[in-house]
Amino acid sequence: MSADPRPSVVLLRGHHANVWDLRPWELLMDRYDVTVLVTGSNLHEVGGTALREVKVRTPRDALPAGRAAGAAAYLLGERYLGLRRHVRDAAIVHAAELGTWHSAQAARLRDNLDFRLAVTVWETIPWRDTYRWPRERAYRRSVLAAADLFLPTTERARAALLLEGAAPDRTRVCAPGVDVEDFAAAASRARTAGPSSSPRQRILSAGRLVWEKGHQDVLRALAALRGGLVGPAREDVELLIVGSGPDGRKLRAYARELGLGEAVTFRSTVPHAEMPALYAGASCLVLASLPTRAWEEQFGMVLVEAMSCGTPVVACSTGAIPEVLADCGGGTLVGPGDWIGLARALAEGPLAARSTGSAPADAARLEHFSTTAAAERLATAYASLLS
Repeated sequence: MSADPRPSVVLLRGHHANVWDLRPWELLMDRYDVTVLVTGSNLHEVGGTALREVKVRTPRDALPAGRAAGAAAYLLGERYLGLRRHVRDAAIVHAAELGTWHSAQAARLRDNLDFRLAVTVWETIPWRDTYRWPRERAYRRSVLAAADLFLPTTERARAALLLEGAAPDRTRVCAPGVDVEDFAAAASRARTAGPSSSPRQRILSAGRLVWEKGHQDVLRALAALRGGLVGPAREDVELLIVGSGPDGRKLRAYARELGLGEAVTFRSTVPHAEMPALYAGASCLVLASLPTRAWEEQFGMVLVEAMSCGTPVVACSTGAIPEVLADCGGGTLVGPGDWIGLARALAEGPLAARSTGSAPADAARLEHFSTTAAAERLATAYASLLS
């Protein structure tokens, strides 16, 4: 038996363990022994955190890369291999989402191993059983029955959980955390260095290169600005798209077809630590997310990151975006898919005059989304589970 007096917490994120999600747990390491399980097929960056990472295999790891492998693993029944030995001494197992295989796997072990089960929920659409795949229906039912505490990240996610059938007394909003201080410091360094000598203003669009992130609408808005469709032609405006994904080649081709040439720069996903400088050097951030049949923007971490830098935000009114912007105390909303409205909002707002990199409008509101505040929310939730 371990002599470590700290309660053990094991984080399960399936194939989606990532740096920005894990940051708050680093601040709990003096109170909890935190471990995160990382699969061989993990889709995101996890290096750079102070948490103990344990490599775990799943059936998908034995399959070729690609979407077909994900579908095959789903049909086989995706799972952590040997999960029991990794959670048998845990006081708390913390999974994510209601209808996922890793949350359901933890739910099945909960009573036998006597740990407490916490489940973070980003999902903002209440699917119930009707709109779920058959296997996910069983996942949902087992997690609803076994979870000791649901931690939705937004009020919208909490409402969805209640419609799913979660008990209100087992549901507590727990917003994620961002390195607010680091992003603010980057903006301060940019101000100290003085304004850019470049005559151009830069729009930043950051996110995975997939249709639902709306990068194609940002390209259309840029073409409208430069072509004079919403006022005088703005040849001083350029666009930086940061991210990687299956639509990368198509987006590059579309930029060429729109005649944007050197006005658009694409960068693959950059280390998280480099993002503050990109926000600080931008005139504005655009998050042009689009709802799909199966997804809507569940939070939008880039919103908080940009506003922490004092970078103006223009975003689409979909999913949890309006709630997050309201909680941050700023931002401009346009309709999803309204690329001409997006161009107009940019022209009349952040691009009307060169950004001076001013400090965040409401630092107190932004502090709510700091990693420190998020860590304390988690600590309070864990204390209630263990009391």
